[in-house]
Amino acid sequence: MEPKEFTAVLEAVETFVAKEVIPAETEIEESDEIPARIRTGAARMGLFGYALPEEYGGLGLTMSEEVQLAQVIGGTTPAFRSMFGTNNGIAGQVLVNFGTDEQKKRYLPDLAAGESIASFALTEPEAGSDPSGLRTRAVRDGDSYLITGQKRFITNAPEADVFMVFARTGDVSDGPKGISVFAVDATLAGVTVGPSDDKMGQRGAHTAEVAFDEVRISSDCLIGGEEGAGFSAAMRSLAKGRLHIAALCTGLAERLIKESVTYAVSTRQGGTPIADFQLVQAMLSDSWTEHYAAKAMVAEAARAYDAGEDRWQAPSAAKLFCTEMVDRIADRAVQIHGGMGYMREVAVERFYRDARLFRLYEGTSEIQRLIIAKQMVRAARD
Repeated sequence: MEPKEFTAVLEAVETFVAKEVIPAETEIEESDEIPARIRTGAARMGLFGYALPEEYGGLGLTMSEEVQLAQVIGGTTPAFRSMFGTNNGIAGQVLVNFGTDEQKKRYLPDLAAGESIASFALTEPEAGSDPSGLRTRAVRDGDSYLITGQKRFITNAPEADVFMVFARTGDVSDGPKGISVFAVDATLAGVTVGPSDDKMGQRGAHTAEVAFDEVRISSDCLIGGEEGAGFSAAMRSLAKGRLHIAALCTGLAERLIKESVTYAVSTRQGGTPIADFQLVQAMLSDSWTEHYAAKAMVAEAARAYDAGEDRWQAPSAAKLFCTEMVDRIADRAVQIHGGMGYMREVAVERFYRDARLFRLYEGTSEIQRLIIAKQMVRAARD
């Protein structure tokens, strides 16, 4: 995309977030739904396909462009991003990177237009950040596969039209090499989506359990047309998603800082604005400094990703730092607000709960530390 075109997209999204999404945050929190008007507006701007190839109707943003967009989107309720996040991210990227030409033509145009929702069905009761414990099975039966298993915490499952389902086609002893990925229509017999999970935060963004009971799919639903590519597909999608989440956290951190400064300047104790108190200033300055470092980190990680220099270690480092960073800033924001920060009608209370999830999904902080360390050790031994 030409720089002028991207600037126009960024400005349009920034205006939309400010005028439509932020004023609707309380409505989204109370109803646990994204209003149809916001969904329609997001689709018109191409947000359901910003990371999908232009030839399939997407915007085809680079990683450096995507993180800038994520920082704008991150300045409001995370449910807004979640609405179209799986189409662009972990689910859509499975098709982009590993799908056959026919599979891409079949699914990507509808995903980019927002006419279809894709969901990434990897996590299970015994397989979360580390998929080695995956138990869902896909058994070959002539020209079909029968898929049986249970998935947990699946984002956008209640709205999904198609699931990218990770299942074992080999023995458990085969490890990651025995995992494949399939496109499974949500309307097929044997697919059951449970009720939306009752989460701590991020209301309006839905997750649920999904059960597959001998769901019969044709062999052309095997992503890439070959068995054993599932683990690589999952890891590649997750690595890109981790950098996106890092950028999203910088956007939320900026919003939290803005809320904190506004409150500190306008609130008085003993006739003095609390912004004049040095201990409040210390919290504000620590938050600003961490946010500044996070933005620089994300920008460099995105540059390295686009250049093909680092698509593993830097995304994990960025996700680790930025998700931990936004939690610290959310905590300070509540502290600066004092008792008001604990009240439901205050934005920072909601964001405090929303931010906690970022350290868990798409690989916990602990998993990111392992990935980073393994890359360091491997480099030292080479």
